[in-house]
Amino acid sequence: MAGAFSSVPVVDIARLTDPATKAEELSKLRDAIFVVGFLYLTNTGLEGLIQRTHDNLPRLFALSEETKEKCNMINSPSFLGYTRLGAETTATKIDLREQFDFGTPGMKAWTKTDPFWQRLEGSNQYPDYPGAQELVDGYLARFDDLAQSFVRLVAECLSLPSDTFDGFKGNMSRLKFVKYPQAPENSQGVGPHKDSAGLFTFLSQDNTGGLQVLNKNGDWIDVPPIDGSLVVNIQQGFEAITGGICAATTHRVIAPTSQTRYSIPFFLGVRLDLTLEQLKDSAAHIVQRIPVSDDKKKRAVDVPSEFLSPLYSCFGEAHLRNRILSHPDVGRRWYPELYLTYSKQNLE
Repeated sequence: MAGAFSSVPVVDIARLTDPATKAEELSKLRDAIFVVGFLYLTNTGLEGLIQRTHDNLPRLFALSEETKEKCNMINSPSFLGYTRLGAETTATKIDLREQFDFGTPGMKAWTKTDPFWQRLEGSNQYPDYPGAQELVDGYLARFDDLAQSFVRLVAECLSLPSDTFDGFKGNMSRLKFVKYPQAPENSQGVGPHKDSAGLFTFLSQDNTGGLQVLNKNGDWIDVPPIDGSLVVNIQQGFEAITGGICAATTHRVIAPTSQTRYSIPFFLGVRLDLTLEQLKDSAAHIVQRIPVSDDKKKRAVDVPSEFLSPLYSCFGEAHLRNRILSHPDVGRRWYPELYLTYSKQNLE
């Protein structure tokens, strides 16, 4: 369990739901969660939906700049909408990607009596593209079902009751449509980071490649495309809930040099109202029941995560901080005081 990984394992969800193969596949899932923090998930039943969505991406991004700018993220305090090329930063460097961000539809309208971070849960801006809303909302709904089923299987692989993590799911999950244009060799598509929007990420990537994950030896490991699979990884929300035992893994995307890369990450949301004190109680209860060595548990508290930082009042503020620093133009418009505070903290 302590060794550095050199590849990302494959887990078959069909085998996880077959009584004859479930125990063996749960063991593979447990190793993937503890050792890698990443895995390929196959036989999800969503292959047709994924292919139809990918087929639409080149036409969606080919919309006129005027059409795309009408739903620019700058209009949204929830960080939902279109982000032009070069407008997002990761690890203080500009990312060479263009994207649309969406969230679970039907969120309650924010009022002045709500906490400021509640504005993260808001309304979508759909581009003026035939069937865009149906495409987005359908994808979100199907993946939300898959993700919730997967998290229950993760609980089982950790020898916990299957409903252990049900109460940690947030109201809003997020979805991105992403385009990485051709760029000079070794350019940053998206810089080294841990996903911070929720519990788990479910990524559909095309056949271009470029995704890499960082192992414990400091080596970057390629995550090449596998037809019909999703790449699933732990986010900081799940890392925090498990006291760092199930740690998120740093990853990046190297920009493509010979062809455009498209990807579709879905981020299963986490409860934004969870405070550090609440988390300590719930995480301690969960960690005590996960079968892992005491040495691993002691190291868990040292896992760096904004979600575990006393600087932020709750998960919602930690998540908002990450959004503001990634999209500084949106942060300056909607949260000018917080932008100054978080920018200063980031430099210290």
